[in-house]
Amino acid sequence: MTDHDIQGKIVLEARQVSKTVASPEGSLTILADVSLRVRAGESLAIVGPSGAGKSTLLALLAGLDTPSTGQVLIAGIDLGPLGEDGRAALRGRHVGFVFQSFHLIPSLTAIENVMLPLELGARPDARKIAGEALVQVGLGARLAHYPKQLSGGEQQRVAIARAYVTHPDVLFADEPTGNLDTHTGQRVTDLMFELNRSTGSTLVLVTHDRSLASRCNRMLELDGGRTVMQGAG
Repeated sequence: MTDHDIQGKIVLEARQVSKTVASPEGSLTILADVSLRVRAGESLAIVGPSGAGKSTLLALLAGLDTPSTGQVLIAGIDLGPLGEDGRAALRGRHVGFVFQSFHLIPSLTAIENVMLPLELGARPDARKIAGEALVQVGLGARLAHYPKQLSGGEQQRVAIARAYVTHPDVLFADEPTGNLDTHTGQRVTDLMFELNRSTGSTLVLVTHDRSLASRCNRMLELDGGRTVMQGAG
């Protein structure tokens, strides 16, 4: 397969995805008929005001939640027929995550946090690969540090190393700079986009920051659970 073929491959697709939940006032629609297709190596920003449905859409795209109607496909695999275990296995093979609140395990060192997804995949060289990943994000001197011994920016870089260490087809980032100051957030963002370019992973980014969103190849804007704009970033 050529590089052009790889770049043209659809790795993430949503087909008329909706999410409806029960509420005291009756049925509440959080998302309505959202469709998108993302190719290998692309970056997509999902933007919109608070309550627009951004994080709900991200959870559906990542298989962390199931849509009320519609389909989500990752690497060509329809998530619909899969049970919870099947979706978890698919995420382990194809997906990485970076969250606003880092989600590091406090009792594990930086290198042990990054080793975790590799060990879940039974990689015998997990420590070596995790160490190389931390060097790549500029934390070669912090391998044995625990999260509480790291700054917020350093913790997020550990989280990014952990997300990319399995070479996921898709990296989902939910407000990745939300808990960081502007300067640190800029450095973390630069790192994330550099890894997106160097690894060929697809980046799907939820953010309220329009300047951050503009760095993505494409942008999808939600309002009231509906797509109001989809186009170049």
